[in-house]
Amino acid sequence: MTLTLQDARTLVGNSLLRIVPDADLDTLPDDAPFRDELELDSLDFLSFVELLTTGSGRRIDEDDYPRLRTMADCVTFLSS
Repeated sequence: MTLTLQDARTLVGNSLLRIVPDADLDTLPDDAPFRDELELDSLDFLSFVELLTTGSGRRIDEDDYPRLRTMADCVTFLSS
């Protein structure tokens, strides 16, 4: 399933907040790497990917992980 840009942005934001509830996503630049900015470890990132998969209904393979580094990357990936 392909999401609209806004739906993809909402899904990514909500998923990040499930992993890092106190994250201030309003100050997170679209091109900032999540793992660095939000201090996500490997398990956090896998949980994030799982939430994206469930929310989008789209299969996300390990080969796709480099395309999920930033908000902009995720929105592009989920809406294409």
